[in-house]
Amino acid sequence: MSNNTDLAGLYSVIEESSRLVDVACAHDTVWPILSAFEDTLAQAVIAFRVATGERNAGDFDCRFTMLPQGLDPYATAVANGLIAPTDHPIGSLLGELDRHFPLSHSGIDFGVVGGFKKTWSFFPTDALQSLADLTQLASMPAGAAANLDFFTRYDLADRVSLVGIDYPHKSLNLYFGAAPAETFSAQNLTALLRDAGLPAPSERLLKLGAQAFGIYATLSWESTRVERITIAAMTPDPMLLPVPIEPKIEHYVKKAPYSTDDRQFVYAITSAPTGEYHKLQSYYKWHSQVENTLLVPDSR
Repeated sequence: MSNNTDLAGLYSVIEESSRLVDVACAHDTVWPILSAFEDTLAQAVIAFRVATGERNAGDFDCRFTMLPQGLDPYATAVANGLIAPTDHPIGSLLGELDRHFPLSHSGIDFGVVGGFKKTWSFFPTDALQSLADLTQLASMPAGAAANLDFFTRYDLADRVSLVGIDYPHKSLNLYFGAAPAETFSAQNLTALLRDAGLPAPSERLLKLGAQAFGIYATLSWESTRVERITIAAMTPDPMLLPVPIEPKIEHYVKKAPYSTDDRQFVYAITSAPTGEYHKLQSYYKWHSQVENTLLVPDSR
């Protein structure tokens, strides 16, 4: 995108999308983010996210991925006043990842109310990384090393495909790519959640597992426990998934805007200590050739 007309068009789409879930888009929050990343948006994959649950109420998240290699989205956000610099280890983690690991591209999340939230660092699909190696970074939360045996036991530790850094919540998402099919079996998911200290899965979560392609864990710098586990399925039509769709999400699915010839969604269920919640990522603009790298089903 190269001018204010293009940005105005994208802003209009974001405003329209957030209105579908009764969230008012804050121009003074969103426009500076669009402007800061303007030069990257023509090639970006653009997606929107709607979710259930109290922690997701009152905002509507947008996601830009496939941002070019070499771009530091956190530094860009700080330089443009989108987020304040911090001495917390979370502020140096992205730089460490970039210096020590191969990154194919990056991404960001922001809320139309909450502003800049997250960065995404993608490893090449043919170079998934070892969690044991990632734990050597000084800025990684202690929970990554504390749960290394857990992730190894479930054949995930050597499959890290993506790292998401949530700055306001000071949390980290570890995505695991090319997970074996048995990862998503009812027996395995039940055992995995039990060993993570999370509630037993609902029937809906287990049914989604039958079509899931992605799994990730949320950690934080505040404790060593696994905060949440999420599984996700990609689909052109969430209404065809073998799970009941939450009314809020169904309403959005029916009217979500898109600019490509076909529609794509990621539907996810998160297991948290307080119970499960559901999330939908809808692609406004996506590239089919990078489908396998789009393991980014949620924002939190």
